[in-house]
Amino acid sequence: MSNTWIPERAMVIYAHPDDIEFTVAGTAAKWARHGCQVVYVVLTDGNAGSHEAGMTADALARIRRAEQQAAADVTGATCVFVGEPDCLLAPTLELRKKVVRLIRQYRPQAVICGDPRPFFYVDRYINHPDHRAAAQVALEAVFPAAELNLLYPDLLKEGLVGHKVNYVYITSPQDANCYIDVADSIDLKVAALRQHVSQLGDWDPESRIKERAAEIGRKVGFEYAEAFIRITLHEPETEDT
Repeated sequence: MSNTWIPERAMVIYAHPDDIEFTVAGTAAKWARHGCQVVYVVLTDGNAGSHEAGMTADALARIRRAEQQAAADVTGATCVFVGEPDCLLAPTLELRKKVVRLIRQYRPQAVICGDPRPFFYVDRYINHPDHRAAAQVALEAVFPAAELNLLYPDLLKEGLVGHKVNYVYITSPQDANCYIDVADSIDLKVAALRQHVSQLGDWDPESRIKERAAEIGRKVGFEYAEAFIRITLHEPETEDT
């Protein structure tokens, strides 16, 4: 499948501030540099993610939203914060409708999200349940809910008519069918990730991010790449193949 197509509008849906930067910010930055309107939908504020003495959930939410906005500014994206509870995210019907509302509002041709299937990776990491929930609700919102005017007549009355997404890009280095060359945006990805100071501390992510992107890129002859399962729902009228 083509990895050179650039959508006019894209939506990136993940659970926490910094999830996008760790995974797909290279693709988001590449698309934005080529004129795509990129919207980040961040479902929680990540406001349980601290062991700092004296930190409160409200204070951490403000910090992490500011860091995420700064990261989006680096890549050229717009942020939408949904404000669901950190570590308690669930793919409810209520949350699905919230995401459908955003899809109908911004009308993306491409949606990027995580993979809802993995509970763990290798033997050193358990996938955060919020990650799985965010991926599941994103996919269920894209299809079929976002398309069906009869499903949410109240949204239709607001003028938010059904919208068909062309492609879904699911982060999946293991069984990818689409590789995006991010050599021209890898430094933006690193710079964006560095904005998440509350989570990184003194650690500089550059080596890890570039090593992982290089490992993925070697599979297809790119210096740096991000890998996806790309699902085609509706072919666009034109595509650079």
